[in-house]
Amino acid sequence: MKKNLLLFLVAGLTFSTIHSQEIKDAMRYTQSELHGTARFTAMSGAFGALGGDLSSINVNPAGSAVFNNNQFATTMGSYSTKNNSDYFGTGTSASDSNFDLNQAGGVFVFKTRNPNNDWKKFSMSINYENTNNYDNSLFSAGTSPVNSVANYFISYANGVPLDLLENGNYASLDNGAQQAFLGYQGYIINPVSNTPTNTLYTSNVRSGGNYHQENSTYSHGYNGKLIFNSGLQYKDFLYFGFNLNSHFTDYVQNTNFYESNNNPLDANYEVKSLNFSNSLHTYGAGFSFQVGAIAKLTNEMRLGFAYESPTWYNLQDELSQRLTAISSNIAETLPPDVVDPFVINYYAPYDLRTPGSLTGSFAYIFGKSGLISVDYKYKDYSCTEFSPTNDPYYRGLNSAMHNALGSSNEVRVGAEYKIQNFRLRGGYRFEGSPYNNSATVGDLNSFSGGLGYSFGSIKLDFSYVNVHSTSQNQFFSQGFTESARINTYKNNFTMTVIFEM
Repeated sequence: MKKNLLLFLVAGLTFSTIHSQEIKDAMRYTQSELHGTARFTAMSGAFGALGGDLSSINVNPAGSAVFNNNQFATTMGSYSTKNNSDYFGTGTSASDSNFDLNQAGGVFVFKTRNPNNDWKKFSMSINYENTNNYDNSLFSAGTSPVNSVANYFISYANGVPLDLLENGNYASLDNGAQQAFLGYQGYIINPVSNTPTNTLYTSNVRSGGNYHQENSTYSHGYNGKLIFNSGLQYKDFLYFGFNLNSHFTDYVQNTNFYESNNNPLDANYEVKSLNFSNSLHTYGAGFSFQVGAIAKLTNEMRLGFAYESPTWYNLQDELSQRLTAISSNIAETLPPDVVDPFVINYYAPYDLRTPGSLTGSFAYIFGKSGLISVDYKYKDYSCTEFSPTNDPYYRGLNSAMHNALGSSNEVRVGAEYKIQNFRLRGGYRFEGSPYNNSATVGDLNSFSGGLGYSFGSIKLDFSYVNVHSTSQNQFFSQGFTESARINTYKNNFTMTVIFEM
């Protein structure tokens, strides 16, 4: 037994050029949720050919040129998420809820005073959208009959000299060697040979039975988008728009993996239980642009088309880790082995390019009584890319994403019916899986509805959105690749206050 208590007082920070990114990290920024004004969300975001709503600018920039008057709007939302997990037949559940600013912005409309001018209107707007809310709780628990998390540490340790794990400094190691270091110093793995040049390791977790495992993930943060927009109306049937988008993100994730076993005891000290904790903080900013047009074919029919460029992010990660293990033999249980380097790894900044998209839209206006609108969006997730691309790690990761990810089709349908000053709204949204294997992340289905009332220059809107999706939550990236099946249910309530002048 190496030590009963391992506490490394290497308090401080370490800066590393080694990488820790995975496909799931890229996917966190490639997909957006349905956020925006209550009218927009009540109709499932099907606004590409309609415009006239501040959140519609996020779909088609030409939507700002449809406004006839200056308008200001702010939206607050209540969000709740429930995750039902199935891990080796054991069902668990976790939920999270919060209240946040969803949208805020305004549009200014400048009309020409010359009736002979074909350019009838110019608009400028600025709008903030909370494109992703990262507040979430996930808990999975079950009993694995075959696999221990010790295999995670072994997968990183094999190939690393024993001398480095015994005498090295956690802060000076690359990410893979750090995982091996934690496993060795926590007594989770043993060397095949006690020579300094040994590079092969075995598990020190008791075998011969089952492993009870629990994985907890708690996250919070946001991905915001600030839109600077301008639009033009040509005659009475054509609208153009352009967006410059500033993106900013802040994401914090804390995970804890627990494993225990009641496997047969003998005279050797072996691991009885362990806790492995990771804390990740990712933050940064990005840039994208959009162009779009809306054509008013008749008084009833409208067509829309929009292009959104890739988003170019510059991001940075911070990671801290802690491992606790308890060992025992037939005679006694030892005090915990605690490996806490008291180090925050600051990884070198990196770039991420998320895929662009194309949106085609159709809307039919039933006079003053109502409307129906349909949007179709195409997005190829296999174009997602980390850089610098000449980095061997990123080349391998980009190749893996290109093979694992594919194109996705999204359809949004929305309708509105007017009864005097009241507005009744509803919608449906379908988004196909971004993965070639839809078991990794399944299709998304969403239903929405809402109510609005116009007081004249002041409008009040409410909406409700229900979202269901499925996914596989893989606990670790290699060695121990067990995963839980997750059913996610989201219920969002929003309220928008609009001032028009």
